[in-house]
Amino acid sequence: QVQLRESGPGLVKPSQTLSLICTVSGGSITTAYYYWSWIRQSPGKGLEWMGDIAYSGSTYYRPSLKSRTSISRDTSKNQFALQLSSVTPEDTAVYYCVSGASTRSGALVYRYFDVWGQGTLVTVSS
Repeated sequence: QVQLRESGPGLVKPSQTLSLICTVSGGSITTAYYYWSWIRQSPGKGLEWMGDIAYSGSTYYRPSLKSRTSISRDTSKNQFALQLSSVTPEDTAVYYCVSGASTRSGALVYRYFDVWGQGTLVTVSS
């Protein structure tokens, strides 16, 4: 039974970097074929996949956010992290860390978002 929990500051000032940690229990972030993702939800845009880090350590990002987003992991702590730089008030959202399996067919990867953290609200404001 995989469980995920987000942690980090709930308030970030504009132009600064938003940093969150996801702590995983009940499963390893190196388990084959699993991805570890960040998804956010805001009133204006709804659910938005931001990116993820695969079991292998490879990272994938939403193109519109790629220049500002970095996802990393610490396998010794079974944690993965999100950094979103140069934030604006439009980055205010509930941020979720999510785990899920995947299947691959040729160049296509089919993703599932099976287990979600409870989410944490991050407000960008001065």
